Amino acid sequence: MRSEGFSPSKVLIMIQLKENLFSRIELVKPKSQPITEAMVVNAWKRVNKSSKGKGVDEVSFADFEKNKSDNLYKIYNRMSSGSYFPPPVREIEILKPGSEKKRVLGVATIGDRVAQKVVSTYLEELIDSKFDESSYSYRQRKNAQQAISQCKENCWRYSWVVDLDVKGFFDNIDRNLLMDILREHTDEKWILMYVERWLNAPFVKEDGTIVQRDKGTPQGGVVSPVLANMYLDKVFDKWFRRYFPELKFERYADDIIIHCYTQKQASYILDKLKERLTLYKLEIHPVKTKIVYCKQSRRQIDYPINSFKFVGIQFRPVKSKDKRGRVFQGFSTVVPMSSTCKIGDFIKGLKLQRKTQLDIHQIAKLINNRIRGWINYFKDWDMHTNCDYFFYKLNARLVKWAMNRYKRLQSKKKAYGLIKRIQQQKPDLFEHWRYGFRIGGKQTVVYR
Repeated sequence: MRSEGFSPSKVLIMIQLKENLFSRIELVKPKSQPITEAMVVNAWKRVNKSSKGKGVDEVSFADFEKNKSDNLYKIYNRMSSGSYFPPPVREIEILKPGSEKKRVLGVATIGDRVAQKVVSTYLEELIDSKFDESSYSYRQRKNAQQAISQCKENCWRYSWVVDLDVKGFFDNIDRNLLMDILREHTDEKWILMYVERWLNAPFVKEDGTIVQRDKGTPQGGVVSPVLANMYLDKVFDKWFRRYFPELKFERYADDIIIHCYTQKQASYILDKLKERLTLYKLEIHPVKTKIVYCKQSRRQIDYPINSFKFVGIQFRPVKSKDKRGRVFQGFSTVVPMSSTCKIGDFIKGLKLQRKTQLDIHQIAKLINNRIRGWINYFKDWDMHTNCDYFFYKLNARLVKWAMNRYKRLQSKKKAYGLIKRIQQQKPDLFEHWRYGFRIGGKQTVVYR
């Protein structure tokens, strides 16, 4: 690994000099790659424009769109002539959920995201149909909800689970092996050329230092998901189907759940997985990887690990009733406490009781988008198990807001009465009201 000290201004100057050089080359260089303007325009339409992150050129989506035609034509011109070289990737660090450790993300420029989308779209159409049906991430007509539903069903059929975590997967992918796997799917020279350029693009740290990385694919890159899927499809999916066809698994990116009949079988598979991943320069996380007992039965064995998380959902023993009303120990899904604490921190951080300058509709507009997205992800699972308290607190803050805003509502009873009348007149005003978390206590969740 090699690093050099450059200020952010010097990085921008280097990019501009490179752009001027390539603009002169483009005037005389013929189109040598099978890339059309339509492919670039379609890529622009499919790029995720909700991201607020800016690349090293400090250009936002709004800035890019002001001169969209020229910007897209420049990308097309360079990609079609083979003269497109990606600019450095901005490195940012974010805290991992529930941990003090940081995850490194790579933020490309807006133009580079469009260029990556051209290649990723081509690859997705080429190899998506070759992926395993139990691979759910970054694929058309596949999503996390399907993965969770399938995992829940398989937990009822199998008694044991291997909860597999690959240590630093995106950061440790071997680039030579990745390129070899890519060549198994395509011999298109322009695909191979641009993927290799993106893999070798340097990172720019916050202090302006340029770092050349020799392995991994940037987590957060547009082309990275399809490359990661392709890598694990070779390393895990096809290998597992070949040697353990009678068993089931679900994979969402590098989050993998394997279902087994016995503990001995689970231990054997885990040992074989360690050998398999080592061949491809990967490593099983020694702490996060575990064998879990998930039998749904009235009789349980004495095994200390009986819960796991998959794609943000907690799988654990729950009390259930049979057809005769008898209570027994089941195994199902709930919203994990870590996720409910996040929505609780969001509610607390808004300090709604102090926003007396806003009316009730403005308060709803302020919070509904965030709560709607949170509920839409978790609504198919048991939200009431861990969420009652946090939405009860939200309702309590609405009552406190009413007391602070209206002088005639100084008593809590009167403010409570006002909010309850509003809820009765407009039950859909707040997103959590629509799903059963209403004034007056816990109610049955009704999904619409």
